[in-house]
Amino acid sequence: MTAMSPITEEDIAQFLIHTPDFFERHADLLGAVQLTSPHGGRAVSLQERQAEMLREKIKVLEQRLMEMMRHGNENMLIGDKLQRWSRQLFLVARGADLPAVLVSEIRAQFSVPQAALKLWDVAEVYAGEPFAQGAGNDARSLASSLTTPYCGVNAGFDAVQWLDDPEAAASVALIPLRAGATAPAFGLLVLASPDGTRYQAGMATDFLERIAELASAALSRVRDA
Repeated sequence: MTAMSPITEEDIAQFLIHTPDFFERHADLLGAVQLTSPHGGRAVSLQERQAEMLREKIKVLEQRLMEMMRHGNENMLIGDKLQRWSRQLFLVARGADLPAVLVSEIRAQFSVPQAALKLWDVAEVYAGEPFAQGAGNDARSLASSLTTPYCGVNAGFDAVQWLDDPEAAASVALIPLRAGATAPAFGLLVLASPDGTRYQAGMATDFLERIAELASAALSRVRDA
């Protein structure tokens, strides 16, 4: 005679799943079941434990909702700053003043400690301007090689030397400027911070890409047609 296998917890669970009317026939068992509460280790009824679990789920959902609201508020503030920055670019009357305003406003609106901008292939009338001087071949090649902004530690990039205080640049964002997605870069915007974690490898660059698009469009005024 073959010995029967012992009943496992899985067997009991499957029985209850496939016999939904079990507790209707044995309703008294629900009141007799005692579970251990994770809060203090005391014994509680099944109904009370279910209520605790429901409260825990509600708490998690509330935390997620608060996180979503916080991100929403942050995005709204960033959108407002981006609008104010863009507005200042529209108000610049002289093309020669545009790069300086772009840099000063990005520092003011987004609390960027240091920023610098260099352009090349500009119109002849702007060739002698400071913003059209000092971009070497290495910086130009780097800008054209970037398909998205670089964020990370200052690895001794030549472009960092454009900043007022290069030694204070612990982390940087290098933002290439180009007329189209596949066009070679005609400029490079450098953002820097003494905080080594402000610009980190792997961080989302969507916002910086919007900055690049708007800056590139605005600076089309000074480019060589």
